[in-house]
Amino acid sequence: MHPSITPPRQVKIGDAAAFAGTTPRAIRHYHEIGLLPEPERGVDGRRRYGYDEMIRLLWIRRMAEAGISLDDMRAAFDEVGDIEESLGRLADTLAAKEADIQRQRAVLQRLRAVGSPLGLLSELVTDRLSSLPPGALRRSDLDALLVTERVFGPLGAAVQASVFIVLATHPDLRAEEDRLDAAEAALDDGVDPHDPRVDELAAQRYAHHKAMEEAIETIGLDIDEEALFETYDADLKGEEPARMSVSEAVTKMPYDFSPARIRCMELTAELLAHDHSADS
Repeated sequence: MHPSITPPRQVKIGDAAAFAGTTPRAIRHYHEIGLLPEPERGVDGRRRYGYDEMIRLLWIRRMAEAGISLDDMRAAFDEVGDIEESLGRLADTLAAKEADIQRQRAVLQRLRAVGSPLGLLSELVTDRLSSLPPGALRRSDLDALLVTERVFGPLGAAVQASVFIVLATHPDLRAEEDRLDAAEAALDDGVDPHDPRVDELAAQRYAHHKAMEEAIETIGLDIDEEALFETYDADLKGEEPARMSVSEAVTKMPYDFSPARIRCMELTAELLAHDHSADS
């Protein structure tokens, strides 16, 4: 004969957690938010859980596994609110999770196809760069695309991708880009913002920009933005993260540029703006 087994009238929190398939920490959290009433304590000051507490804890675990929020659990126990409304919120939550999973799978496919970290950028950008051989882009190019995508979105980064394609396929333009980058960095070494070298460098950067535009157009990389939006509109809506405004982004992305370097950038922008206004 098997010896008789007498179940306990009450159990400690560790046993309650083990039976319900959760942790003592989770049970304490349920107590803190009022989802699971505090049980009585034994002579040793520790919580003791009886049948009613265990039943409620089991229901909490089943609802948690179903994805029901803690607030909706509380409403269900209190028999307040519309169950259909709670289920509707759950359906919305699950739909959002499914969309997230689809986006993650799309990123995984890109990572397998093009490698990391390029595959972490949007599909619009990776498609744009698909013609380049592996290793053609510098890490600094990818860093710049990442920042541009954060500020201007996938379309802005796709436009910038054309620049990096040209730099990767035109050694002379890449060499000039490197020379200008080094000259601009040298402006941070205490150069006066009104030094004639600043104006001269801005003019050189402007000329280089025009040469880049010509190369982009020559090899057919100029972008029809409207066509791109029509092609990728659905994907961009699901993939693109919420973006801050350009002015807000400028105040949050740190760049340690000197006044001379900032003035050089401003002068270059003025030259380009004047050029575009003349064309229009």
